[in-house]
Amino acid sequence: MLFSTLPVLQAQLDPLHRSVPSSSPLTQPTLSPGVLRLMQLDADFSRATVAGGGKAFASWFADNGLALNNGKQPVLGKARIAADAAWDPAQYQLQWQPIGGDMGPSGDMGYTWGHYDGHSKDRNGNDVVTGGRYITVWKRMPDGAWKVALDASADEPPAAGDCCALKKP
Repeated sequence: MLFSTLPVLQAQLDPLHRSVPSSSPLTQPTLSPGVLRLMQLDADFSRATVAGGGKAFASWFADNGLALNNGKQPVLGKARIAADAAWDPAQYQLQWQPIGGDMGPSGDMGYTWGHYDGHSKDRNGNDVVTGGRYITVWKRMPDGAWKVALDASADEPPAAGDCCALKKP
């Protein structure tokens, strides 16, 4: 069944790859079926999280999974990740879009990466939007299911010229 969906998934992901300039070091070659599978899993993970919030987010982790969220302490273990990710989707919406990935040579471990956005309201009802990059390491379990072994995020870098460009004298 997966292989019958590969052309559809490739077509969905192609616009993402075309949005990266061809001269960019991020240009990814044609994706293998294994990478497409991981990217489909990642997209499903995002949709489940949008619908179910933190509880759904945590459900995708392996028992010994690790969450490394920008500016926060590491959280080790599915139970602790679930306790830490106790947000309600009505209060906070986290979603992401896979942009690339890779599969290890043994086909039982790989990663996806992309851009995430978080949407909430502050105490005054104003929109609060966060965003950045993420990487998710996937591991195939003995029963064949894929689980998140590690999920890490980093804030979006500042816009060009915002922080580090020195003014010419």
